[in-house]
Amino acid sequence: MYSDYIHMLSTDLVFKAISHPARRKIITLLSESNCSVKQLTAAFAMSQPAVSQHLLNLKEAHLVTSEKIGMEQIYRLTAEPIRIVFEWSGQYRRFFDPAGHAWSFVPTNHPQARQTNRGRKRHGR
Repeated sequence: MYSDYIHMLSTDLVFKAISHPARRKIITLLSESNCSVKQLTAAFAMSQPAVSQHLLNLKEAHLVTSEKIGMEQIYRLTAEPIRIVFEWSGQYRRFFDPAGHAWSFVPTNHPQARQTNRGRKRHGR
């Protein structure tokens, strides 16, 4: 029971952490290489304290860790918590075709779907 509660809390923290576009961009940057706060701040139009706050949110969700090297904190991605997102989203795989498109989400009676289908030639006609 307690472990279910802890899992639910960690799941909520991960989804809260990735809900903000700046934090998703930080995750993307850290997936490419480890970075200092200074390097991360250079990639944004926000202050260093704002970037540090986003890093704190990511740290609370265990998505990043840091290590002090010299005078700087160097952050790196801890990708394991992202597994929570993949496991949750896996239940929706049936909505995507093998090529990864989300065409199934557009209802066939949707105006955009009708417009796309009008321009296609049918075989045998």
